[in-house]
This record gives sequence, structure tokens and C-alpha cells, in this order.
Amino acid sequence: MLEKQTLSLTDIRVPAKRAKTLDPAKVQSLGEDILQNGMTIPIQVRRDGTGFILVEGLHRLEAMRALGETYIEAYLVRARLH
Repeated sequence: MLEKQTLSLTDIRVPAKRAKTLDPAKVQSLGEDILQNGMTIPIQVRRDGTGFILVEGLHRLEAMRALGETYIEAYLVRARLH
């Protein structure tokens, strides 16, 4: 089940492997779209101690940083119990 929260960008860590997939042109394009329409799809994160690790939404996260935002809407992904 996904729980939507507003998180500080400084509390979200991007795994190094995921950061290598960053496309600056896509960040620019998304930034322009966010300025016009707002961010319509929250990113996904999982809890990691006192912070969060990005699961999905690298380009949206970086676009919000590039726009100078300090907070972002995110879904908190929880592990399933088996």
C-alpha cells in the first residue's frame, strides 16, 4: 500500500547506480512541464533510517531540485510481509 507524503528534498538519497541514468535534457523538459502543470505523479521512496531512498522518479526529483523547490510529494513504499 502506498502512503503519500510531502518530503524535504534533502532527506532523499539517490542510489549511485540510479544516478548514472540521469538525462539532463529530460530533467529540463520535465522542469518546464512542472512549471506549467505542476507535478502530477509523485515520486516513490522507501524509508532508510532517518531519511529516504529513491525508488522511482529520478528525473522528477532532479527537475524539482533544478526549480529550486525544497519539498516534493512522494509515495512511501513499504515492504510486503510474506
